[in-house]
Amino acid sequence: MKKINKFLGSLAACAAMLGGVSTQAVAADINIIPVPVKTQVQKGEFVLPQKVVISYQTADGKNIAEYMADKLKASTGYDVTVGGKKGNISIQISPSMKMAEEGYRLTVTSKGVVIKAKTGKGAFYGMQSFMQLLPAQVESATKVSGVKWVAQCCDIQDAPRFGYRGFHLDPCRHFITVENVKKQLDIMSMFKVNTMHFHLTEDQGWRIEIKKYPELTSIGGYRLQGDGSTYGGFYTQEEIKDIVDYAAKRYITVIPEIDLPGHMMAAIAAYPSLSCKGEQWTPRMVWGVEDIVMCPGKEDMFNFLEDIVREVVPLFPGKYFHIGGDECPKTSWKNCPTCQKRIEAEGLQADGKHSAEERLQSYVIKRMEKMLAKYGRKIIGWDEILEGGLSPEATVMSWRGTSGGISAALQKHDVIMTPGSGGLYLDHYQGDYKIEPVTIPSAPAYLSRTYNYEPVPDTIKSLGLEKHILGVQCNNWSEYMYTNAKMEYQMYPRSLALAEIAWSPAKKKNFTDFARRVDANSVRLDERHVRYHIPLPEQPYGSCDKVVITKDTVVTFQTSRPMKMVYTLDGTTPTPASAVYTEPIKVSGNMTIKIATVLPSGKMSKVRTIDVEKQNYAPAVNVSDTKAGLQLRRIKGNYLKVNQLDFADAEWQDCGTVTNLNKMKVSQPDDAATLRGANNYGAIAEGFINVPEDGVYYLSSRMEQVWIDNKLVINNEGAVKAGTNSDNAVALAKGLHPVKFVYLCNIVGGWPSWWSNLNLEMRKDNQKKFTAVEGTQYFHK
Repeated sequence: MKKINKFLGSLAACAAMLGGVSTQAVAADINIIPVPVKTQVQKGEFVLPQKVVISYQTADGKNIAEYMADKLKASTGYDVTVGGKKGNISIQISPSMKMAEEGYRLTVTSKGVVIKAKTGKGAFYGMQSFMQLLPAQVESATKVSGVKWVAQCCDIQDAPRFGYRGFHLDPCRHFITVENVKKQLDIMSMFKVNTMHFHLTEDQGWRIEIKKYPELTSIGGYRLQGDGSTYGGFYTQEEIKDIVDYAAKRYITVIPEIDLPGHMMAAIAAYPSLSCKGEQWTPRMVWGVEDIVMCPGKEDMFNFLEDIVREVVPLFPGKYFHIGGDECPKTSWKNCPTCQKRIEAEGLQADGKHSAEERLQSYVIKRMEKMLAKYGRKIIGWDEILEGGLSPEATVMSWRGTSGGISAALQKHDVIMTPGSGGLYLDHYQGDYKIEPVTIPSAPAYLSRTYNYEPVPDTIKSLGLEKHILGVQCNNWSEYMYTNAKMEYQMYPRSLALAEIAWSPAKKKNFTDFARRVDANSVRLDERHVRYHIPLPEQPYGSCDKVVITKDTVVTFQTSRPMKMVYTLDGTTPTPASAVYTEPIKVSGNMTIKIATVLPSGKMSKVRTIDVEKQNYAPAVNVSDTKAGLQLRRIKGNYLKVNQLDFADAEWQDCGTVTNLNKMKVSQPDDAATLRGANNYGAIAEGFINVPEDGVYYLSSRMEQVWIDNKLVINNEGAVKAGTNSDNAVALAKGLHPVKFVYLCNIVGGWPSWWSNLNLEMRKDNQKKFTAVEGTQYFHK
């Protein structure tokens, strides 16, 4: 029996490592995302015959039939043909059908499948719903054996709640290859998303070829990184055409964004005269917003932008053109004689609500709106474009909460809701930041938070202005999406929640049922080789991979949504067949807990390894004649590793004492030179820390290293200091303990370490919150 169990466990482990479960295990249930408006389940099932005929009557029908046939051939290996008057699967499109523009009716009987729609878009979505009725392995690019290719008989009537169902990609901070853009288009089209917002220009990189201005890509397309390497890339106009065409075949419209007049450092690096001072700088190497912006006092700026528009518009046939308009620092305009002359000439003086410089930005937006109208395009902009007034044709993206959307609708503007506070910024954490991969500092936007977002605020409903809410969009800002795998980890499955928010009636939403369908559709994502997020086992009050005990206790785990957890205590890697976590784990001595979450398919999350160590309280030291504060020294230079300090050519400088660890940092402005690594250094503060009472303490810090009692207790060496997942625990006796803090002022992963709070935070094991160590607890001899 032991041998059989061991064999079954090995099979389960193999299935988990391969990203799924045995092919027979995923039934043809109704797990459609987004949930349809009306579904009637009927008796029986449609068995896909080994010879499939897909019939159609229109050009759109033919394209959809061929798209469907290609997928069915690849995954089933069946003989699938397209054409003929009568098929096992029939796609019927007629403008006379009485249904919504993007609606469809899908009828599945034991005899065949009929998809009816008014438009090609509707038929495409009906086809996607049918594909979701088939086993998930239908998404495989290669033949899958051992699957019963059946679909539940049913009658589905469906149409979207919103006409705009969008997702956003940012290839500027981290480039996304054409292949990976297409991959996301494939996946999002599966879930009936119909718009891709393509953010093509930024401070950190210009990503679209402009033939009149080749240096936009040869210079603006590449940036120097904090480690001295060069990073970049761009899309040729032919590649853009390819992406747009690929999207169109999936009924997705691509909207370009040329962000202006701020977020333009990459363009200014290529053509410095576009700025107020005309100084030569490189594209921004750190995240955040550059205060060097375009100069609207110069007519050349508008000529440049019209040249850009003239080349970009023909590449994107949709009616919208996104002009950004957000986060534009105006300090340079205030000090620029040319800008001030423009303000005077156009009568843009401060009016009580807005400064003269804010009104100058409004002037830029209005000119761009008129310019784009000449090319048959309507503008979309972030909600800052509301400042100063707009024409009724402008559409506003509300990202700073919902207030921008409400204000826009009150002014009769159409609105796309995309607030970061609503869980729609998918670069935000989706679990405990102490164990999740680093991303922008943020409160967790769990899957439930994204799913429960309601795009139409109550104020809008009460005023009867719902028609102005065109739809909803999720944004994938890529500062911390260092690889395509990391991007997908942040995007999925929360993008599926976006799809359901945008399509399904609000009254049909049910998170428990949605989570079940997400689990089922995870196998589809596996077939697409998507590296999606699976909630990790977390510890209350802050997860830590080190648990220190002084007596018998328990270790508790939880997940952000109800999920099975499995674990081992013998050092082996858990499998789906391992012990199931049902209650806190009892610990009495040194041991290793390995724990992971498991999907119904058998796929597992990353395995967490928690080392439990029984310690005695480390004794305090007896030191006489102590003085307040830690002794501080600094050394100039760009150091990426702590051991580089040992062989530095520069001289250490004694900098006195500090009680506030943030004073280890040199006070200097975030000017262009500093933000390009010109003023980096290292610093060490040493002395003693006074521990108030005996206890087990959890420690957290964004320092490069923290040493207590001459032992390395926190090591963030080489990590992006936007967060920390190197917490530790130690048992300390009351009194003074030697302490050393190592700080490297550098730029890693686009994050300047001086943006981090350097305080040491501690939490006693019987406390719920971390608190910063008081300056009065630091001493030196």
